[in-house]
Amino acid sequence: MFSSQTSSFQDSIDVEEKDDFDSEDIAGYSQKIQLNCYYTIYLYQGTSLTLIDSSLPLEAEPELRTYISRRLSKGALLGGMGNIATVELNIPEQAVGCYCCLLEHERSPEQPDADGNGYVICFMGGSEKGLNLFRLELDKYAQGLHSNLQTQEPQNLETEVRPYLSQWYEESVMHIYRVVQLVQKRIKFLLYAALSHTHVEVIHADERTKADVSRFIKAASLQGLSQQDTRTASLCKATSEDTQSDLIIDCSTSPPTLSNTVNNRFCDDWIQAFLNAAERCNPFLLRQILENFKLKAIQDMNSLKRFVRQSEMSHYALFRCCQFLKGCGNWEVLLQNARAEHSDLPEACSIITVLEEFLKEQYYAPL
Repeated sequence: MFSSQTSSFQDSIDVEEKDDFDSEDIAGYSQKIQLNCYYTIYLYQGTSLTLIDSSLPLEAEPELRTYISRRLSKGALLGGMGNIATVELNIPEQAVGCYCCLLEHERSPEQPDADGNGYVICFMGGSEKGLNLFRLELDKYAQGLHSNLQTQEPQNLETEVRPYLSQWYEESVMHIYRVVQLVQKRIKFLLYAALSHTHVEVIHADERTKADVSRFIKAASLQGLSQQDTRTASLCKATSEDTQSDLIIDCSTSPPTLSNTVNNRFCDDWIQAFLNAAERCNPFLLRQILENFKLKAIQDMNSLKRFVRQSEMSHYALFRCCQFLKGCGNWEVLLQNARAEHSDLPEACSIITVLEEFLKEQYYAPL
């Protein structure tokens, strides 16, 4: 069963007032993105660290090296798994979030048990809380260097490794911000597409924009949030009984033109939260809002599943279920996913069919 960490719809949206993102986390964000970002890469051999490249000030790098050495001595850095913490360095921000990842050399057949050789990648910027929201993206980005780091000296340091490292923030953190900036109030259509498993096609755009939209849809969808059983997994792959057209984003115009748009009240209610965070140029707050959007959808799904179970034994529960669906503003998506999850439960499917027919009559009846 999915779990939810949001107590109410308003609490879900009002993340600016939560302790998770207080003034310390969003300080420095105004009309322009002012965050300073840094990277460092070390060669790790046995117990020693050798600096390969860094964008940190000269006086700050030895402090970071001391911190990394201490983490390695404690076994706190595991190969391929990023570690995020707050570090205090001699930089303007003083305390920043720091992502560290150990990329180990592939072991040779002659020395299958050898360890302690590889590279340590460090990304610094924002806060520990903020970077934790992008842990998966940072892991994937760090792993993108693996093929270039299988020797004692990194291959193509000037032409590939350094440019790649310097773009970590733009590529791993800013994609959600760029998508909201691109579509503005029409972000509601992308949110609906993510929840309803509608394919989104971006045309007449560069590769980065296409990748940004794809990553946004993936981040906003509910795929991969449950690993309990095949029935729950099927919820994430549900498709509507009615044929849905792809959502088309045509970037040949400015702003882009969106075709085959579908929306509901639930997604409408989140527009302003996304726009407010984008206006503050705060990608970390945007990601928290996106996570809360998903958690609220999960909470509503759990409520519907509970109502469906109760409705098998009570007509009053069926009435309450109907009232809940009418009030949540997301009934089409919830019923679509509920039908997929309860596909092998005839009684539940019958109840879902009754609910669908009644609500379609209520909302789609001719005036």
